[in-house]
Amino acid sequence: MPNSSTQQQIPVTLIPGDGIGPEIVDVVVRVFDTLGNPFAWETQQAGVNALEKHGDLLPQATLDSISRTGLALKGPLSTPVGGGFRSVNVRLRETFQLYANVRPARTIVPGGRYEKIDLVLIRENLEGLYVGHEHYVPIGDDAHAVAMATGINTRAGSRRISKFAFDYAVRNNRRKVTIVHKANVLKALTGLFLETAKQVGLNYADQIEFNDRIVDACAMQLVLNPWQFDVIVSTNLFGDILSDQIAGLVGGLGMAPGANIGERAAIFEAVHGSAPDIAGKGMANPTALLLAAALMLEHKGQKEKATFLRDAIDSVLSTASGRTADLGGTVSTSKYGDLLIERIRDMQK
Repeated sequence: MPNSSTQQQIPVTLIPGDGIGPEIVDVVVRVFDTLGNPFAWETQQAGVNALEKHGDLLPQATLDSISRTGLALKGPLSTPVGGGFRSVNVRLRETFQLYANVRPARTIVPGGRYEKIDLVLIRENLEGLYVGHEHYVPIGDDAHAVAMATGINTRAGSRRISKFAFDYAVRNNRRKVTIVHKANVLKALTGLFLETAKQVGLNYADQIEFNDRIVDACAMQLVLNPWQFDVIVSTNLFGDILSDQIAGLVGGLGMAPGANIGERAAIFEAVHGSAPDIAGKGMANPTALLLAAALMLEHKGQKEKATFLRDAIDSVLSTASGRTADLGGTVSTSKYGDLLIERIRDMQK
């Protein structure tokens, strides 16, 4: 694999995040130094750490950095419960119009309940119930007697995410796209999504197969026979739920990378939480963030490096002696990084 250290590096906003975030980000930085880092890190803060230091969960300096680089890699972020704080992740998606969430899931650790899983879930990231249009209706003395939420799907948004999913499938030599919905009950909200996605699919009929599933049936079939699926595209809420279910097929959220893609920016992340209960204990699994960084490499045309990194991860996790506690092993966060660096150096010889 050629070393790109002599090439001009690509600016990236690096957000260590909260809880275990700084620990797993440190592993990524060390691994990329060994890999031949094509990125120039610009470290910024977000989440609870940013609130304590700057009085804002999402400081303007961080937003300005992402605006400049158009690219970010972030560790998990915490949002304080209550107090009117909005999710930092949702704010980032809205600010930079990151309309497509990409969540691949692939079996790496052998011997689990499900072998040879290779699925990609593509989720619409800006519409649905996540628009957060909610209010209470008071009745008598109860100001919160009724809670109401409005979900919004647009034809334009549905078309955009459907086209993204089919383009992704074609570009990555996938075999099928499954459109997931609840149009049997939510006939307008998800019926519009289904109708539009099918129309888009017809434009790709000579390139790729497509079908559709009701979301509850899809959830059941993912447990009974996940191998029937390849690329799944769905609305915001359904995609959020199914992507975590799919992560469970391959070992949990510690193995689940995510990419948030828009027209002018892309943010790559570990989708698991900040896990403050294990922060600083060396128990965190950096794999999800490393795999997210591999997605970022591909996004910037560094496909060979992405494949090289994934092969090294596969090699380390192929034996119990390379696994962190969540995967049944005893390796610490830092030691996992050491093993991965050692393996990369062996592969570079």
